[in-house]
Amino acid sequence: MNKTDLTNLSLSQLTEFLVKLGLPKYRGIQVFAWLYRPHVTDFSQMTDLSKDLRDTLAAQASFDWPHIAEIEHAKDGTAKYGFKLKDDNYIEAVLIPEEDRKTLCISTQVGCAMACEFCLTGSIGFKRNLTPGEIVGQVVRVRDWLLDRNETTAGLNNLVFMGMGEPLANFDNLLVALDILIEQRGLDFSERRITVSTCGLVPKIIELGQKTKVNLAISLHSVDDSVRSKLMPINNKYPLAILLEACRNFPMPKRKRIMFEYILIKDINDSEADAEMLAQKLKGIPCKINLLPYNESESLPFRRPSHETIERFQQTLWNAGYTVLVRSSRGADISAACGQLAGKIIS
Repeated sequence: MNKTDLTNLSLSQLTEFLVKLGLPKYRGIQVFAWLYRPHVTDFSQMTDLSKDLRDTLAAQASFDWPHIAEIEHAKDGTAKYGFKLKDDNYIEAVLIPEEDRKTLCISTQVGCAMACEFCLTGSIGFKRNLTPGEIVGQVVRVRDWLLDRNETTAGLNNLVFMGMGEPLANFDNLLVALDILIEQRGLDFSERRITVSTCGLVPKIIELGQKTKVNLAISLHSVDDSVRSKLMPINNKYPLAILLEACRNFPMPKRKRIMFEYILIKDINDSEADAEMLAQKLKGIPCKINLLPYNESESLPFRRPSHETIERFQQTLWNAGYTVLVRSSRGADISAACGQLAGKIIS
């Protein structure tokens, strides 16, 4: 008999499953809360449930999180986790520690189908979507890993869906995972502390804003259609005018802003004219801009601009009235920086 994997169920879905087993609704809250307690890996640990109920759950259901197969540590404190999935596929997540917080960058797919020219993940192709449990499991396992080292769980307070894969291409599973992450009796993350990044799947952008209140980040990287289409094939299907119109219509509170991610690549999208065009195209969109100097890889031909070029680009956007940050590269020495996740696990 195939058992139901409870890690793939939101609170309402889990409650519905238990009701079908003949159990009262309140058992859904009890079991759900147990699933997301630290270091709970077996139904036998759910000690406020009767033994008969635990036996029933063990016979009808299962729960298991992805296994951390490898951890690499960078000089700057960044940690990259390689997760082994049940089908022997691998995914990666990255923990970025800062003085007052820890940000976990998590994956939503094995590989990626978007084929962005500058991204190593895209070079391995698309294998499959992650289940909600495999998405949330990255958070559960890293939380427990931090607890084992006596690090405060309060430190793990920011989640970004910027790892392997395009989150909006795995939309239904993404929504269930977000539901679990935000649910108070689950992992209890604030929606303000969760950011979902997309390369521009326009039909799902508005739907994301209608169904959740998480932050939106757009991987932009150029506002010239010809350049962006070469870098990001998705632009051929949803060109800039359509993408930016979706951003203008994205439902969000007045104080909230969209984050535009812009990788600066030498001699491709880093000129002063590029900066001026970017400032012009984003007019009217409540936003801030993250500049990411390109993280070089031996297998890709792109190069990082000079420090002077980066500063000039930022200054042009400042002069136009934008909030602009230059994001320092973290974990590049272990291939954990933006665009470097390629699922390589060293045995």
